[in-house]
Amino acid sequence: MEQPTSIAPLITFRILFGCVTLISTIRYLILGWVETQLLDPAFHFHYYGFSWVAPLPGQGMYLVFVLMVLASLGVLLGYFYRISSLLFFLCFTYVELIDLTYYLNHYYFISIISFLLILVPANANFSVDVMRNPALKKDYVSRWCIDLFKLQIAIVYCFAGLAKINYDWLFRALPLAIWLPAKTSIPLVGPLFSYKFTAYLFSWTGMLFDTFIVGALIWKRTRLLAYITLVIFHITTGMLFQIGIFPVVMISATVLFFSNEFHLKLLKFFNGLFRRSTLSLHTTALNAQLPTQMSRLLMGFLTIFLLFQLLFPWRYLLYNGNVFWTEQGYRFSWRVMLMEKSGTATFYVQDGPEGREGAVITGQFLNAHQEKQMAMQPDMIIQFAHYLADHYQTLGMEDPRIRAEVWVTLNGSPAQLLIDPQRDLTTLEDSWSEKTWILPWSRSLSD
Repeated sequence: MEQPTSIAPLITFRILFGCVTLISTIRYLILGWVETQLLDPAFHFHYYGFSWVAPLPGQGMYLVFVLMVLASLGVLLGYFYRISSLLFFLCFTYVELIDLTYYLNHYYFISIISFLLILVPANANFSVDVMRNPALKKDYVSRWCIDLFKLQIAIVYCFAGLAKINYDWLFRALPLAIWLPAKTSIPLVGPLFSYKFTAYLFSWTGMLFDTFIVGALIWKRTRLLAYITLVIFHITTGMLFQIGIFPVVMISATVLFFSNEFHLKLLKFFNGLFRRSTLSLHTTALNAQLPTQMSRLLMGFLTIFLLFQLLFPWRYLLYNGNVFWTEQGYRFSWRVMLMEKSGTATFYVQDGPEGREGAVITGQFLNAHQEKQMAMQPDMIIQFAHYLADHYQTLGMEDPRIRAEVWVTLNGSPAQLLIDPQRDLTTLEDSWSEKTWILPWSRSLSD
């Protein structure tokens, strides 16, 4: 891990990551999501342990996004790189933590990558920092600086592939058998999506792709074909499904697996465009400044970090029940597009044990996206119930009792009750412990 290797792949990775985050941040602003997702809602669902995270008032959130734009530029150009990468990590992760209903795997991935970039000298060549201070320049870095990102990418794909090895995905082609028939209007290939065989083909291909793509990228003989396949795969899924910038993120990140020579040629091409020699193109002799050894403190930290990344996705095994139904251990485990789940939740508020009861109009408190996500996720249902209790107490109710009738369908199954509709939800608290108050699903995915 401490053997010297060309810095070129790390430089390319830094530039591509900066480009993707810059474009996605500007896109977020242009689409007006700062207003609709962060400022307009009266209530935000929080991650467990992060209830203190809230959007800044007034123009504060726009300032955060301006800082993210500047930080992305700083990473892209290698300008005040350490400060820029730290600033982007803090701002992006802060925005991500504001509302749980907008959780996406690739947001989590971007937070991880932006954090890891703080730890490596990705500005030690082909950067404004080197132009300002040539003493920073390095042609070589320790191998761990690059393999660290390769391992994180491998974790994403391999866990996504392993998660697809389940009965519904492989032997019922679900949820693709539900999603693909809705895409028959697509020109040329649309009619193929009406056949069940197509759903099975996509399901098995997706599982095999995620499970083995990293191995194919590592092996030189299959690398180019694997990357072409990866590009086609992600472009196809990006066109068929609403998965945001995830395809662009992974297409950009996996360039890291190409050889040092490839990255050196790529950077030499860009170097020629700008007519400035900022990159030494040594490929054999180690005649540049060699990397320093990793400190024991950093080695210990990265060991713990990677062990966490390898073990945390398996935490669902600590809970009983179907992980798709209870969603205990579902998040942060790289489960991508594995289920079609929807629900309807009707909340009722009662003024004490003897008072009158009335239905709550959830649209008065939540936007459409929040309502949709909350209606099928148990921890969000509890959060919203507590919010309603606090709200009605401010209106004069002394002891409001909140219950909810929640019907959920999973992968096309008949709708079932998720929780006891007579249970006073204000008596429940969210935690890492097993949610025994979730009603069991009547059919296991392994049946």
